[in-house]
Amino acid sequence: MKNKSRRAFLKSTGIVAAGTLLTPSILSATDRRTPAILGGSPVRTKPWPAWPIWNKDTDEKIVVDDLRSGIWSRASLVTQFEQEWAAYIGTKRSLTVVNGTNALIASLLQMGIGGGDEVIVPPYTFIATVAAVLATGAMPVFVDTDVASWQIDAGKIEAKITPRTRAIIPVHILGLPADMVRIMEIAKKHDLVVIEDACQAHGAEIDHRRVGSFGHAGCWSFQNSKNLAIGEGGAITSNDGQFMDKCYSYHNYGNPYGSVVGQVNAGTLIAGNKLRLTEYQAAIGLGQLKRLQGETEKRNANAAYLRGKLSKIPGVIPYKLYDNVTKAAFHLFPFRYDKEGFKGLPRADFLKALNAEGIPCSEGYAPLNKMPYLENAFGSKNYRKMYTAAELDMHAFNDRNNCPLNDKLCNEEAVWFYQSLLLADKPDMDDIVNAIEKIHANAGTLNMKK
Repeated sequence: MKNKSRRAFLKSTGIVAAGTLLTPSILSATDRRTPAILGGSPVRTKPWPAWPIWNKDTDEKIVVDDLRSGIWSRASLVTQFEQEWAAYIGTKRSLTVVNGTNALIASLLQMGIGGGDEVIVPPYTFIATVAAVLATGAMPVFVDTDVASWQIDAGKIEAKITPRTRAIIPVHILGLPADMVRIMEIAKKHDLVVIEDACQAHGAEIDHRRVGSFGHAGCWSFQNSKNLAIGEGGAITSNDGQFMDKCYSYHNYGNPYGSVVGQVNAGTLIAGNKLRLTEYQAAIGLGQLKRLQGETEKRNANAAYLRGKLSKIPGVIPYKLYDNVTKAAFHLFPFRYDKEGFKGLPRADFLKALNAEGIPCSEGYAPLNKMPYLENAFGSKNYRKMYTAAELDMHAFNDRNNCPLNDKLCNEEAVWFYQSLLLADKPDMDDIVNAIEKIHANAGTLNMKK
């Protein structure tokens, strides 16, 4: 379980849990008390909702019509999706790109972030957040996690700001909004750029304003597991027209666009890339977008119900939303596991027992500030040219970027449920609660037989 990747977990939760056993409604009381991992019958054998959702009647025509047209590269459907996505988020502009990682890279580069700069990031996020920083040549600076909210601890950001700090990337991880009001106040005070990594937070809101509209830019992913799934794809949102013109130029090889202009026939103007979305991807996205709001409302309703039930179980510590959060996206439903509430049962054994009950779950991320990719990047020719040996010393880097609360969250406490479980019905949430209560009641036995 420890080494199971996030995306492997997300994929596995879209398939049916073992379906060959009896349903709980006809199990004997004894079977219900015996954990499935010890030979009893599981609480749940019913399949969970599959993801992504495809509705042939509503989704297929626009995609098939595009495929038959032969207009597959960027054209009117991409523009339509960008306009609808900007309207949904509440920004003036949106630009689609090939994925969320490149949305982050393009945003950083067009904000002028590069070698010698420092970018403040959380340690509890997907690798793409920090990979984007490294792709620019900048230095990631990690700020510990507020474990109650699972977000970057805004109260610890200012202590990490130096004269070389240029940007903050708050990540609305798991679809729970970060403390954006406080982060924007800090950024304004220190003249820093804020790029929101909203790749897991489609539809999340702070004071009824959608995330991805607070920072200088918001970055999105439409990868297959996301709450708006296209397969692959991403977007940048912003109210800064000049910045968006630069991003558009960059995503199209650096050719002229909008305010990015030069002499007639001057050719390519900036060092760019090719990140254009296809028409058929946009067609899929337009269909998914029609359902996003309704799905988000259902996830929120089920999450609130589930949180209320789980909060009564000793050893289960549900997430906490900041007071100004009016809606979360719940790309993942998290809680912290305290083994002392389960008679010392290690988290790994709790997860195995819960999976055996028909409830797909995961331990989530490993500490992002302690992975080998950092040493690999710092050993590259470019980093050795841009930074001193002292700045690249991994022992010193680890000391500067120690995040003890995040270490405990990753290594001992975190438990995830995937968003598609929250698209089931309220009685299905009771299956999750019943399975955890069953494990809780048998925790001593499970701990002795591990």
